[in-house]
Amino acid sequence: MTTTRFAPSPTGSLHAGNIRTALINFLYARSQGGRFLLRMDDTDLARSTAASAQGIRDDLAWLGLIPDAEVRQSERFALYEAALAKLAETGRVYRAYETPLELDVKRKIQLSRGLPPVYDRAALALTDADHARFAAEGVAPHWRFKLDTSVPIFWHDRVRGECHIDPASLSDPVVKRADGSWLYMLPSVVDDIDMGVTTIVRGEDHVTNSGVQIQMFAALGASLPEFAHLALLTGADAALSKRIGSEGTAVWRQSGIEPVTVLALLAHIGTSHAVEPVTSLAPLIAGFDFGAFSRNAARFDPADLLHLNARVLHLTDYDAVAPRLPARVTPAVWAAIRPNLTTLADVADWLAVIDGPVAAQADAGDAEYLHAAHAIAADLTWDDAVWPALIAALKDATGRKGKPLFMPLRRALTGLDHGPEMAALLPLIGRDAALERLGAAASLANVAPAS
Repeated sequence: MTTTRFAPSPTGSLHAGNIRTALINFLYARSQGGRFLLRMDDTDLARSTAASAQGIRDDLAWLGLIPDAEVRQSERFALYEAALAKLAETGRVYRAYETPLELDVKRKIQLSRGLPPVYDRAALALTDADHARFAAEGVAPHWRFKLDTSVPIFWHDRVRGECHIDPASLSDPVVKRADGSWLYMLPSVVDDIDMGVTTIVRGEDHVTNSGVQIQMFAALGASLPEFAHLALLTGADAALSKRIGSEGTAVWRQSGIEPVTVLALLAHIGTSHAVEPVTSLAPLIAGFDFGAFSRNAARFDPADLLHLNARVLHLTDYDAVAPRLPARVTPAVWAAIRPNLTTLADVADWLAVIDGPVAAQADAGDAEYLHAAHAIAADLTWDDAVWPALIAALKDATGRKGKPLFMPLRRALTGLDHGPEMAALLPLIGRDAALERLGAAASLANVAPAS
C-alpha cells in the first residue's frame, strides 16, 4: 500500500511551504488509495512544544488533511538505539570526539588548501585504548554514519528525474550527539522503515539528505522508498525562501480565506495544471500527477489567495456554508449575493443592503425618472419577476435603455453603483422598502413622488 508521511518539527507554526508538502503527501496517498501519516519530529526536546504540536494538528484539521495515524519521535528513542547498535555491529557507525571548535579549525585548514571541507575520518584511527581513555576522562562520543564512498549514489526522483550524489564529497553525518540527543538523519530512516513509508515527498533542500539516507536504508537491510523532491517556493519578489507565506493559517483564517482556497492554490502552483477554484479535495485528488510538477521554483503570492477565494465562494453551494452564515441568509439570499463575495465576511455588508437602511444616491437629472419609477413600482405585482417588469415598464414610459435605464434604480435602491444582480436583489428588498428607497431618492433629486 502506498504510504506517505508529513514530518514537521513542532517548534512553531506551519507556513505555506510545509503546508504544501503536507498537501502533496496527502493527495498522492489518497490518489493511490493509500495512507497518509503524521510524524512529529520532536527529537529536539528543548525547542519542541505541545502547543506547537497541537497547532499543527489543528491546522491540518482545518485544511481537511486528516492523517490516518500519528507518531512522535520522542516516544521512539528505543528504536533508534537498536538501529544504532545494529549499524555499530556492521561497522557503519563509529564514535568520534572532536569538539565543534576542533572541527571548525579542520575545515578552515582544508579550505585554505583548496580542499573540500569534508570530515577526515580521523576518529576511525582511534584504538580501544583511546576510547577507554576518553571514557575515563568523562568525554562522551558523538556517532557518525560511515558513508560508502566507493560508488556514486543514484536514484530516480518522481519530480527531478535521475539524481545522483557523490558520497566522497560529503562528510560522514553525525547521527547522535555526545549529549545523547538525536539528529534528523537516522531517526527519520528508522521511522520510515517502521511505518512502512513507500514514498518520501519533501522539499528539494533535502536532496543531499536523501542521498545519505539511501545508504542508511541499505545498511539497515530495508527496501528503498521512492523519492519526490518538490521545488521550493518563491515570493512575489522572487526571493527564494523556505519561510515564504510564513503568516500561515492563523492570518489566512482571520482574513476570511477558505481552507479549500489554500488547497487549490498550493496543489497546483509549480505545476503544469492551472490554478482553478474547487469546492472540495476530490478534484485535486483525482487529478494528481507527479509528472505535472516543474523543477523550477514555485511562485507563491499570498495576495492570490484573496482573488482565488472569491472564485471559490462563487462556486460554493448554500449547504456547504449554511452553518457559518447568519440565520437571515436563506438559499435565495445566498444565491443573490454569492457572485459578489470575496470572503464570507462580505455577507454582512450585502445583508445590510437588503435589510437597510441605505443612503440613497440620485442625480438631479434623474429626478423625473425616479418619480416615474416610484409610481410604476407601486402598481407592480411583487414577485420574483418584479425587476424585469419594472425595467420593461420604465423603458416603455421613458424611452431609456442600457445604463441610463437601470443605474439610477440600482443607486436609489442599494446606494451603490455595483453589486448583485438586481433581478435577484429586488424581491429580497421587498415592496415597502423598495418604494421607500425610491421615494427617498426622488426627494433627494428634488421631486416629490406621487402619493
